[in-house]
Amino acid sequence: MVLLFIIALLAVLLAAGTAFYLLVDIEYTPNGMVIHWPWAQESETPPPPSAPPPELPSVAVEVVEPSPTPEPTPTPTPEPTYNPIAAVTVTTAQLRDGSAAQAVAAAGGNALVVEMKGIKGRLAWLSQAGLAAALYLRGVKYVQLPTTLLSAVDSSVGGKTAIDLKAGKNLAGAFLQPSAVICDTDCLKTLPQDVFADGAAEALKTGVLCSEALFARMEFGLRVSELEEIIAQCVAFKAGVVERDEKEQGERKLLNLGHTIGHAIEKCSGFTIPHGHAVAAGLAIMTRAAENLGWMTGESKQALEAERIESAVETLGFPSAAESPPAALAQAALRDKKRAGDSITIVVPSKIGRCELKTIPVTELQSIIEAGWALE
Repeated sequence: MVLLFIIALLAVLLAAGTAFYLLVDIEYTPNGMVIHWPWAQESETPPPPSAPPPELPSVAVEVVEPSPTPEPTPTPTPEPTYNPIAAVTVTTAQLRDGSAAQAVAAAGGNALVVEMKGIKGRLAWLSQAGLAAALYLRGVKYVQLPTTLLSAVDSSVGGKTAIDLKAGKNLAGAFLQPSAVICDTDCLKTLPQDVFADGAAEALKTGVLCSEALFARMEFGLRVSELEEIIAQCVAFKAGVVERDEKEQGERKLLNLGHTIGHAIEKCSGFTIPHGHAVAAGLAIMTRAAENLGWMTGESKQALEAERIESAVETLGFPSAAESPPAALAQAALRDKKRAGDSITIVVPSKIGRCELKTIPVTELQSIIEAGWALE
């Protein structure tokens, strides 16, 4: 009985397994076995096709290319306002205490006029004012207003600025050209005679250098009515030389005619002899030396040319000799800035209107001064 029950149960299980196998869809996937039951798959009726969207009216579309953005026009930088002769006056006290910088800035920093009060020496005023302009703030523009004949015909033009040292004349200085030079010849009418004469010496030197006609204007005295023309000729000559040789490497050395010995005379006098008087004496001494050494052009004219120069020096009221002995003058001259090592350059008149540069050993300078030192 039990056996029959077991056989019947196995038959039922076999029939059920066969039916399961036949009815169930078994799918094997990488993730495992998936059984699909037949009663879970309901028939799906496909949805009716959707109605097409209504047609929109056609619209003409115009594609417009965007216009290129114009590049911004650069704004021009305004030119700085500049007045080449705008100047401000400051005192030496302001230079010392530092307040001069504010005064210069208030005037646009264009130019500097230094009020040189309490300074000894007339020629030094323009030169020291120019040196202050060259040194202050490493150089500011400045205007020269010459009020002496010497500064009008010479020192206001050319850009040389300097001060004297105990060792010699004009040893500390700089080159700085003025923005303008304004000369009012009416100022010269107020000068004392000795101050006026200083300028006449430089004008006479210019005539010996470049023009017998200019020399002749002053040979027998300087006429006030001819001052403007004399000043104009002197300035034109010097300006031309400076344009060609600003830093005194060659031609500009000619302007030192009479100055090597003249500076020595000033130094030996303790700078009590005015610059123009010393230069005139130096010119006379060098002229006599050139005559006696045969350096002047044309043997028959040497004495005449030398005599005319020496006579003009004396006519204008200058000394034509020096009180200091040749040895002292030579020693002082050897400290001059025109010395270069064992040589020194001197300016020798060959005739009125023409001069030459001679570079000589320093050992020969004393003998040259001796050749022109004594009055005959």
